[in-house]
Amino acid sequence: MTSPIYVALDTPDLETVRSLAARVKTHVGGLKLGLEFFAANGPGGVHAMAELGLPIFLDLKLHDIPNTVAKAVQALRPLAPAILTVHAAGGRSMMEDAKAAAPAGTRVVAVTVLTSLDDQDLAATGVGGSAHDQALRLAALARESGLDGIVCSGAEVKAARALWPQGFFVVPGVRPAGDAAGDQKRVVTPRQALDHGASILVVGRPITRAEDPDAAARAIAATL
Repeated sequence: MTSPIYVALDTPDLETVRSLAARVKTHVGGLKLGLEFFAANGPGGVHAMAELGLPIFLDLKLHDIPNTVAKAVQALRPLAPAILTVHAAGGRSMMEDAKAAAPAGTRVVAVTVLTSLDDQDLAATGVGGSAHDQALRLAALARESGLDGIVCSGAEVKAARALWPQGFFVVPGVRPAGDAAGDQKRVVTPRQALDHGASILVVGRPITRAEDPDAAARAIAATL
């Protein structure tokens, strides 16, 4: 069975990322490459990481007018990522166009509410209600837009799964019991996230900053 753990490799240095990925690849199910990595290494860096043979989650959180996002997704087609992110806040037309432009084998998932935000942060941007309610509103919009799933915190995934039983749910901000939350405000353990309906778990610093990343990945996998 393929591991649901995708390791977040959020650093600009290609050799550091490649070395880390090579160390943990037998205990993770995929590699998450974010904006920092892509800004530094571009498509060539993604191709280099794909050579390791693991699925690539390209986490660029695209958010712009529908035509611009569709053209960006078309430009990314040669990379054939397993998963690609857009922002649900970009609206229905943007999400529809992003999905239409993506390769057939790419899951397009919408970011609902970043795990670094809480209710007060949302209120400061003019969004009323709780982060939980906003995530569910955006989950419904993503489903209606024809996307494959969403990115949400472990605090919302159970309700989102009930709302969208066939959805694909990416849960970041996952921390093993006792680990520091860092800049994440809505965190759960890997076991809790899976039990609540997560499809894949995104784990970064608990693996990448561990003294022995492979042992850390193996220990997290053992809790599942």
